[in-house]
Amino acid sequence: MNTRELFAAEARAERPDLARLCLLLAAEADPALDEHAMDRAEIELDRLAGMLPYGLRDARSWAAAVTELLGGRLGFHGTPKDYDRLSSSLLHEVLRRRRGLPILLSVVWLEVARRAGAPVYGLGLPGHFVVGFGDPEDSVVVDPFAGGASLGAGPAELAAAPKTPARTLDIVLRILNNIRVWASARPEHSAVALWSLDLALLLPSHPAALRYERARLLVERGAFREGAAEMDAYAEVMDAVDKDEAARIRGEAVAARALLN
Repeated sequence: MNTRELFAAEARAERPDLARLCLLLAAEADPALDEHAMDRAEIELDRLAGMLPYGLRDARSWAAAVTELLGGRLGFHGTPKDYDRLSSSLLHEVLRRRRGLPILLSVVWLEVARRAGAPVYGLGLPGHFVVGFGDPEDSVVVDPFAGGASLGAGPAELAAAPKTPARTLDIVLRILNNIRVWASARPEHSAVALWSLDLALLLPSHPAALRYERARLLVERGAFREGAAEMDAYAEVMDAVDKDEAARIRGEAVAARALLN
């Protein structure tokens, strides 16, 4: 199977593997990331987990140990400039550079801690992503982007946010959304926006509006016939929800086909 088929199969597994999905999506951006390179990234996560001390029991001890290793000794953290780099959303590059977006640094924290047996989960906050240790109702929450600083020392709105563990596929969708936003601000990278949409649509659950967004992107890239066909298909879905919106989208499809003349 090719990487997209592998991605789709993993996303539909009973227990999707977060690291594997992150590496498979990264392969869309980096053709050099073949099966052997993915294995090396997984081995690196195993190696880091093996550097954690044995015998840890409570959430605070786990949070302190993982933070001391990743944020302290190894220097994993983020900077404002990381938002300007596609590599900040690619797991193998984050492992190499030890820099990345909050959600990718959190993936490193999660995967290393899980491999070592820690009670850990991801927490998606508005505009940020962090990691919790222990019972979500009474856990220790740290910010990997800040090198693992305790969230209690951060903004009050983050400290008071609901602590609902993020599901694996929700994390992957959020990563793909970040990539799409990055590419959308850079028209020369419309191909990146397209593959991020393609992968998001392979997830078992995704916003239906992504189909319309993909159709518009195809038209912008000059694939008028294909984009128009997808607009028509999305309009059929919208008929059951908003007939006026469906009619408007069909009008866009007509306009897209007219560009073929």
